[in-house]
Amino acid sequence: MTQTTGTAGAAGDPPYLRIVATIRRRIADGELAPGDRVPSTRRIAAEWGVALATATKALTTLRLEGLVEARPRIGTVVAGSAPAAPARRRPSPAPDTEPELTLDRIVRAAVEIADAEGLAALSMRGVAARLGVAPMSTYRYVPGKEELILLMADAAYGEESPADATADDAADDAAAGDWRARVEVGARTLWRLYRKHPWLSRIGSLTRPLLVPNLLVHGEWMLDALDGHGLDPTALFDIHVLLYSHVHGLAVHMELEADAEATTGQSEDQWMDSRAPVLRELVDSGRFPTFAKVVGSFEDGYDLRLDALFELGLRALLDGLTPVVEGPGRSRGPGPAPV
Repeated sequence: MTQTTGTAGAAGDPPYLRIVATIRRRIADGELAPGDRVPSTRRIAAEWGVALATATKALTTLRLEGLVEARPRIGTVVAGSAPAAPARRRPSPAPDTEPELTLDRIVRAAVEIADAEGLAALSMRGVAARLGVAPMSTYRYVPGKEELILLMADAAYGEESPADATADDAADDAAAGDWRARVEVGARTLWRLYRKHPWLSRIGSLTRPLLVPNLLVHGEWMLDALDGHGLDPTALFDIHVLLYSHVHGLAVHMELEADAEATTGQSEDQWMDSRAPVLRELVDSGRFPTFAKVVGSFEDGYDLRLDALFELGLRALLDGLTPVVEGPGRSRGPGPAPV
């Protein structure tokens, strides 16, 4: 056990209540102010030497007391109007008074945990703790974590479909049958979903695709947009996979960065600042003159903007694919030569 902040709970209390007491005291003393991040489930598990489910139960208890709140991709923070005095402990519900449990509630709770803490923080016991039910209750609805993740993915991909996007010019063009506009709508819809649920990028791959109905809704949209242009089935599916890999390949870095920040406690900028001496040594070595010239030209450093890279890559892909889909001589703008 590496926990060094001290405990404020009674010695005989369960581990999760001792964790709750410690964090509650830090909030009451002003050590943690409204909006400050409290330790994540992974950090609690590491510092207190407890299981992730115990850490989740501690954060859930604090949330039920109104002391903290979960914010997607930020984590759990001190609530804006955290009460000065702790609320009374809620007794564990008796078996015959447990809240009504449904598969939908289980999936939604699991998605909330993954959104706030990352997929690594997800466990069946943690979901049960968040819902305030007995640890084994969830298994009556879902056999295990692997099956739960598939249900979560299907639910997340089903929150928005390309057909729902009808408010902009690109959507109007897509409705009129413009293949490129339809592909843009499809790609941007997926990007928004990955932005909302970065953990989606960590499940499934090109070689072992995720076979859930609501992801196939997005695939169907892309394939239908590309169909009817004389492409043979292999070429058509290759283009579909290439476009999907662009969205997925960039999105995976959002979850990787969230995991790295949770593990190291450093933001992206803080991590880069700590590596400044290494970068300077590489630049000054003289071995990489073009790299040194480009990096040296940035006034305030390079700002990695994933949204801008997504749009740049999508435009470049579509410019290059236009002569492939429509035939030579149909490239839009100064794109690559026909393949």
